[in-house]
Amino acid sequence: MSESARTARFDDGRPLDALGLRTATAARGTLRPAGRVLRSPTPRCRQTADALGLSPHADDEPALAPCAMGRWRGRTLDEVAAAEPDAVGRWLTDPDAAPHGGEPLRSLLDRVAGWLDALALRDGGSDGDGPARLIAVVEPEVVRAAALHALGAPASAFRRLDVAPLTATEFSGRAGRWNVRCGTPLGGPAGQGDLAHPGHRAQDPGAAPLPAPQG
Repeated sequence: MSESARTARFDDGRPLDALGLRTATAARGTLRPAGRVLRSPTPRCRQTADALGLSPHADDEPALAPCAMGRWRGRTLDEVAAAEPDAVGRWLTDPDAAPHGGEPLRSLLDRVAGWLDALALRDGGSDGDGPARLIAVVEPEVVRAAALHALGAPASAFRRLDVAPLTATEFSGRAGRWNVRCGTPLGGPAGQGDLAHPGHRAQDPGAAPLPAPQG
């Protein structure tokens, strides 16, 4: 949780706020060890990984970065919708649209899907006790993109997925045949691939409903 998330502001790289840091620190030690730890290359995810005690073994993974929001970065959805209602409408309904000049949703979906497919192929073997285990600390939109690909859901379902703070979305399987368990609180049973994230749909501008167009 960060100030940007609380104010429904397109992420501008702000770190965790005090409450977010305390909550993440309280969850330290609740995830079983894994062979690898990755994280989205954002201040929030780096701080979350550190608070969870994962940072000494964590690597930034560019494929797990959130969408680049271009000139909307740091602005609230209400501000952008009031100034550019048509542009916001296109962004919310067309996964190939990038009226902000940043990255379209389709690009996020494709790169997360490519990462997940490569993970399945690379980790399809055994580490002696079953499939290799990975923890990735990521932004909520990355969780949503991974879940869509694993379930074969269309891009239109992206903003209908709810991602709660500090929960693990578990992906188990191999060769691209995934089973998904969503929203397990940290400290509960963990799966082969745990995507633990500091964000939440209610504070995610990309998940908010489109405001009425302004004249």
